[in-house]
Amino acid sequence: MPAWVADPARRFGSALLGGLLMAAACLLPVAGQAQTSDLVSTHALRVCADPANAPMSSEDLSGYENKLADLVGEKLDLPVKYEWYPMATGFVRNTLMAKKCDVIMGYAQGHELVLNTNHYLTSVFVLIVPKDGDLSGVKDLSDEALKGKRIGVIAGSPPATHMARNGLIGKAKPYNLVVDRRYESPSETMLADLESGDIDAAVLWGPIGGPLVKQHHPDFVAIPLLGNQLPPKMYYRITMGVRQGEKVWQRKLNSLIRRNQGDINAILADAGVPMVNDMGDTLLDVTQ
Repeated sequence: MPAWVADPARRFGSALLGGLLMAAACLLPVAGQAQTSDLVSTHALRVCADPANAPMSSEDLSGYENKLADLVGEKLDLPVKYEWYPMATGFVRNTLMAKKCDVIMGYAQGHELVLNTNHYLTSVFVLIVPKDGDLSGVKDLSDEALKGKRIGVIAGSPPATHMARNGLIGKAKPYNLVVDRRYESPSETMLADLESGDIDAAVLWGPIGGPLVKQHHPDFVAIPLLGNQLPPKMYYRITMGVRQGEKVWQRKLNSLIRRNQGDINAILADAGVPMVNDMGDTLLDVTQ
């Protein structure tokens, strides 16, 4: 425990100093105060996005994150404007932090590079297999039916650890984690390998795998990997990301998410994104 917490006198002194500093700040001329909300454009919803990150975002505006941006722009009565940049090293630095745009539509909760809004989606990794194959009844990576199978997995992703724990990594086929999607698409390559029979199953992040299966692979099924008790976790909460310190903008988006969660769910469900409860152990039916 820090000393100032344990010592009441020091705690009072710190509180008093904080109060004096706040009072002094209130006496400054308004024109001289930095308002972080002023960094956000009032003329357009400026979105930071990858131009080749289907099924999420695409320069042809066909991704479901493009549709989410349209919904947000409509509710804010603002036109949507994009700052395109590959979602690899330097994405946040060269877009959001460079003040070229004001929001990233999909960002994992808790990442320190951005200030997260409240989450609008919780999703989970999926196992993708032929719909009528002998693996279609598998529910998790500990299933004995997976023993001896060649499984595609993104190298360094959480499922790889679970596969190693269950003795599946020896025959696994790894695919690159960080790529420029304009030139390489590990997810689409993995599913093409599943089509050709080079692998027996594929493990992908649900918001990628689910929509790819729905759009391009009707003979496959994407099985949500629910209820894993051991780390690393297989589910993540997805938020919108804004610049650190921009609390006014964050609260505005939080309110918008809360009031329009039904419309957001409809966009995600139509795309084929698997949605689970906040603990990642129950699949949600948002069609009811």
